[in-house]
Amino acid sequence: MKKRDGILIGGLLLIALVLFLVMQRGAQPGGSVIVRVDGEIIEEISLEEEGTYSLNGGTNLLRIENGQAWLLEADCPDKLCVRQGRIYRTGEVITCLPNKLTVTVTGAEESVDVVM
Repeated sequence: MKKRDGILIGGLLLIALVLFLVMQRGAQPGGSVIVRVDGEIIEEISLEEEGTYSLNGGTNLLRIENGQAWLLEADCPDKLCVRQGRIYRTGEVITCLPNKLTVTVTGAEESVDVVM
C-alpha cells in the first residue's frame, strides 16, 4: 500500500464519520410507527402506547416500550427483521421482506417542508 492509498482511505473514513454524525444529530425522535403490509397502511401506533402488538395475522410481534419499537418475533426463516433492533428516530424502518411488512417511525409533529 502506498502513501496516497492511505491518505485516500483516511479521507473517505473521515467523510463517512462526518456524514454519520450529521445524520445522527439531525434525526428527531419519532411520535408513532406506521405498519404497512404489502404497501398498504394497516395500523398507526403511538410510541407512547407501550405494549406488544400482533401484526400481519400473527406472523410478527411488535413491542413498543420507552418510546422505542422492535420486532420480538417473526415466522420468517432468516429473522433479519428481529435482528434489526430498536427504532425510535423519524425515518427509521424495520423491514420483513418474506412477510411484506414494514414498520416506519414518523415524526411527533407534522412539519411543512415547502411553502409556495
